[in-house]
Amino acid sequence: MTGPRFERLVEIMRQLRGPEGCPWDREQDLKSLQPMLIEEVYEVVDAVDMGDFEGLKEELGDLLLHVVFHAELGREQGRFDIDDVLETIAEKLVRRHPHVFGDDTVSDSSEVLDSWEAIKKREKALNRTRKTDSVLDGIPTRLPALNEAHKISSRVARQGFDWPDLEGVLGKLAEEIAELGEATRIEDAASRKREAEAEIGDILFVVVNLARHLGVDSEVALNRSNRKFRGRYRYIEDALARSGRTPEDATPEEMECLWQEAKAHSLADEA
Repeated sequence: MTGPRFERLVEIMRQLRGPEGCPWDREQDLKSLQPMLIEEVYEVVDAVDMGDFEGLKEELGDLLLHVVFHAELGREQGRFDIDDVLETIAEKLVRRHPHVFGDDTVSDSSEVLDSWEAIKKREKALNRTRKTDSVLDGIPTRLPALNEAHKISSRVARQGFDWPDLEGVLGKLAEEIAELGEATRIEDAASRKREAEAEIGDILFVVVNLARHLGVDSEVALNRSNRKFRGRYRYIEDALARSGRTPEDATPEEMECLWQEAKAHSLADEA
């Protein structure tokens, strides 16, 4: 059922890129598509978080379109096509799951991850282009910073470079917060900003590790807090609008009172 439909999508994309196709689609290249690809990934995540399965169906289609679009650009440049993409991922899945498609055995998901990383390391050794390899190779630098920090710390933790327990992470967080306090007391404005930026970065990195130790995805946690804040602030705006006012017209005390109402309202909705 999916074969003909997938082939139809590929053919539609080739028509859009063809001489008689869409001017906008014909103008795009790998670089111009990057922001839209990232946006589509986040829209998929939003649909999942909201439990919007109808929306998820549409967003997955948009994401699939980008896969086909990128593959078509690769075909035009004579580098690869969609068949190469499909074959590459199929081979990788079989190769990296010897406990399913081979004779290996694993007892839990942790052993699966260890096996996956060991196989990746062997593959890199066979395709080595540098004198030395790093466990951090392959982590995209264009990831959202929280995601990148999570991946970096997870990789090195598997090599034993990690705090022994939660208390160690909390201690490091307290240390970094104290260093930020020292940075804020620097008199020279430029130096204060430079040092504060460095210390805030260190704090965020430690917070990501704290989340990892607790089994929490920091990117997901922050996204949910962002949405929670949006909802509560919208509540304040709506409450003020009913009396013909805006947040600029309200006193700090009124805003705080409405914020507490919004919190109570959202907690009631969650119950």
